[in-house]
Amino acid sequence: RRCVLWELKWRLPDNEECQLVMMMRRLLVRLKPATWKQCIQGIHTLRWRDTYDMWLRPGLVVLQQSWIPGGIIKFRLPFIRHLVTKKKDKYKIAPVKQKQVKKEVEIKQRMTVFELAEAMDKDTDHVYEALLHTNIDVDSLEQDFILEEKWIKEVIKKSGMKFKWAKLSEEKVKENKDAVRRPHSDPTVLVPRSPVVTIMGHVDHGKTTLLDSLRKTQVAAMEAGGITQHIGAFLVYLPSGEKITFLDTPGHAAFSAMRARGANVTDIVILVVAADDGVMKQTTESIQHAKNSNVPIILAINKCDKPEANHEKVKKELLAYDVICEEYGGDVQSINVSALKGDNLMALAEATVALSEVLELRADCAGPVEGIIIECRNDKGKGPVTTAIIQHGTLTKGCVLVAGHSWAKVRLMFDENNKPMKTAGPSTPVEIVGWKELPSAGDDILEVESEQMAREVLDWRKYVETQEKNKQDLEVIEAKQKEHHELYKKERESYSSLNWRQRKSAMYKANKHLMAARPKESTEMDELSLPIIVKGLVYGFNVNASKEIQQLATKKRVKIKLHRVIYKLIDDLKDELSGKLALVLEENITGEASVLAVFHVTVGKRKVPVAGCRVQKGQLHRKMKFKLIRDGHILWKGFITSLKHLKDDVPVVKTGMECGISLDKEIDFKLGDEIICYEEKEIQQNISWDPGF
Repeated sequence: RRCVLWELKWRLPDNEECQLVMMMRRLLVRLKPATWKQCIQGIHTLRWRDTYDMWLRPGLVVLQQSWIPGGIIKFRLPFIRHLVTKKKDKYKIAPVKQKQVKKEVEIKQRMTVFELAEAMDKDTDHVYEALLHTNIDVDSLEQDFILEEKWIKEVIKKSGMKFKWAKLSEEKVKENKDAVRRPHSDPTVLVPRSPVVTIMGHVDHGKTTLLDSLRKTQVAAMEAGGITQHIGAFLVYLPSGEKITFLDTPGHAAFSAMRARGANVTDIVILVVAADDGVMKQTTESIQHAKNSNVPIILAINKCDKPEANHEKVKKELLAYDVICEEYGGDVQSINVSALKGDNLMALAEATVALSEVLELRADCAGPVEGIIIECRNDKGKGPVTTAIIQHGTLTKGCVLVAGHSWAKVRLMFDENNKPMKTAGPSTPVEIVGWKELPSAGDDILEVESEQMAREVLDWRKYVETQEKNKQDLEVIEAKQKEHHELYKKERESYSSLNWRQRKSAMYKANKHLMAARPKESTEMDELSLPIIVKGLVYGFNVNASKEIQQLATKKRVKIKLHRVIYKLIDDLKDELSGKLALVLEENITGEASVLAVFHVTVGKRKVPVAGCRVQKGQLHRKMKFKLIRDGHILWKGFITSLKHLKDDVPVVKTGMECGISLDKEIDFKLGDEIICYEEKEIQQNISWDPGF
């Protein structure tokens, strides 16, 4: 009632007010008092009439008052239409609101972030957001991160879904179908074979020249840059009829892995040391490779024809590396040779044959083929090509081989001179053509029965590799989770003495830097790191770039530099790195003078000190820079204001001449002071980077 009178904006007589209130009550009796204010809205005067009545229109109530000339008052009821029609809908059944059905997600006990997002039909960012404010380090999460069961359920719960366990399919245990080396237990089937000898040593100590002299060829002259940059496998026939397979390994420090591979294949190592150079870095590395492979060593002291050669010094130096020659009571044969002149090479070959007889080297020629890959390359005409040493069996065309993650059906075979071969027995170097993919150097070659078996072997190896990788990944993940859990536990313990307000404030301050960043964009604030994008310069060694690659590089403005010699590649790389350094100023001294006398001259109203000097070296140029040195300390640097010979101003004073010099700063000269004239030039710095080999 009070609300109605307030909204009408005027006061009525008592009897009229009562009548108005009665009519309002009749209208609003069916409404709850709480809704009266909602019903009475927009009241305003329309026009004047003499009658007093009340009628209804949908959404509108109008009151006519006869005692006020033409008085009509109306107010709108937003849901009056509902009051009018409510009776008609009295017996209608209200529709039942359907309950929202939660989506079911099939889960497993362990799922990766990507697998969970895929099962939920969401992206991975959704999973990251659901894991916020948990004790999982969201910053370190990747798509292949394995989540535990409780976190999987937590993500699904926060996403408004429900989970169900996926049916566990019993995975069949795969049968091991790998190809392995066969044991050769029957000695009666084994026949003698020629030795495989690896020549090792420091770069430029004459390894390839030694092999060249044994083969009577010019291999060293054909090597790029005069050094070996790959493993060369050669079969050498001696005058006595013996055969020796030689492996020539590179001596440059960059090819340590190749030397290790050569040592693993060989029966005997010939260690080449230059008599004029002695034991060097790669010499000691070669000794270590031989010892790790448990291979006997023959010492070849090369360049003994040089006047500065000292072979006894070499033998004594090797004692420190447990290489003891026979002269000092050891078992290592030592041969002094000259690879360039061919001196004493037959003695070296005879020592090799004698040691191989002591080792009793034998092999099975009739069994399945076994070998090891020395080198591999892609040939434009032949496709994937490997250089291998056959260790057991006899290789023929049509043999099916597996090596690493590749297999081959042998189409062609070539020797080291690129001549076709029909068969290759034990200790024979051979080039094999027919590989489906390029295997890796150092892989074992094993013969299998059929192409189907070769595919099964590769499938098994890929399966084992995947299982090993998953196991390693799981170990890393569990270690990270354990570390994070311990850190979280330690952090919680630090808050245990605080009340809930202090704890909340401390946690907010600790995690403030994570709130403004998305899970993928947040960074570790306790590490000083700079994320950058590197635009490469592409360097190639012993490879070619196709026309398409060169065109793409030109389009992308990327340099491609190809080299065939390893040390030239390193020098080029150093030059590129040096070019990125800032220029530095270098002082080039042009003249030196000593102070013989000191006097003052009057210029205007002040006296200026002048040094009487004699030029001891070079020339003094007036426009160049000078510096004053006393007792080895620089007292001043700058320009001179005058340079006089006798009483004349001169631009240059030469050696032996006397002159007077005044500076742009008043300094008390002393007898014996040195005045240096110099020029400054900007020069390029040379980087001190060491590639490590």
